[in-house]
Amino acid sequence: MRLLDVDRASNLGGWLLRTLGPLTGTHKTVVSNLRIAFPDMPAAERKALALEAWDRVGRTFAETPLLDRITVDSGRLEVVGLERFHAIRDGGKPVVFVSGHLACFETMASVILASGVPCQITYRAANNPYVDAQIREARARYGVKLFAPKGGDGARELLHGLQRGESVALMNDQKFSEGPEVQFFGQPVNAAPGPSRLALRFGTVLQPISVVRLPRARFRVTAHEPIEITPSGDRQADITRGVQAITTFVEDRVREVPADWFWVHKRWPQKVYDALPPEA
Repeated sequence: MRLLDVDRASNLGGWLLRTLGPLTGTHKTVVSNLRIAFPDMPAAERKALALEAWDRVGRTFAETPLLDRITVDSGRLEVVGLERFHAIRDGGKPVVFVSGHLACFETMASVILASGVPCQITYRAANNPYVDAQIREARARYGVKLFAPKGGDGARELLHGLQRGESVALMNDQKFSEGPEVQFFGQPVNAAPGPSRLALRFGTVLQPISVVRLPRARFRVTAHEPIEITPSGDRQADITRGVQAITTFVEDRVREVPADWFWVHKRWPQKVYDALPPEA
């Protein structure tokens, strides 16, 4: 992909997965997810949306090795709310950035770092060590040097980072069976409590950010209104409120641009999939 320019690589990735994605077993997950999220959507519209979602997943994978060419300076990243990033940078108090797997989601980390905010960027290591090394290398090209793997070691790294005044950035839209149960598209899901716990522990805000895909492998990254979790004396209830607020934020962004979300992930618990009626 690095032998191609960004637009050609993106187009190739989109074409490949638009063509091959529907032939894989994962396509059933995509269709089921769309039926859960949009039960009233006509079948033909869901089919078209599934194809577009595959196209965008393919583009994202193809763009990942080229992240150093998809930057603010290159003109491929627009930033809405840049003053929020600068206020965090200059305020001396870390925040907990939260978002979901939207569009080319790695671009959000690029904007955080380009704005001068010191930040711990979390990630889930790929099962294939070669692929994981490639992802690390791609991230390093655009400046991500702070890796905080998930799990016990990662949690300690995040705590130490916040104590040093570094912000942290976490995705909060994937299945997490041990998290509190909240609502996502009107159905129960479990979500990781980590971001809300960190915000409460350090007396800071959850700072939601999002990204949408624009034409010609360009993107718009937005810093939204912060989410404040006011302690009520019931810590578990406070954490659940934070988790629901983040989950609602992600749902709102998905509803705005459905094709941009990572529909290939089995987000809901199995009982929700089992309850789907046969498709007409």
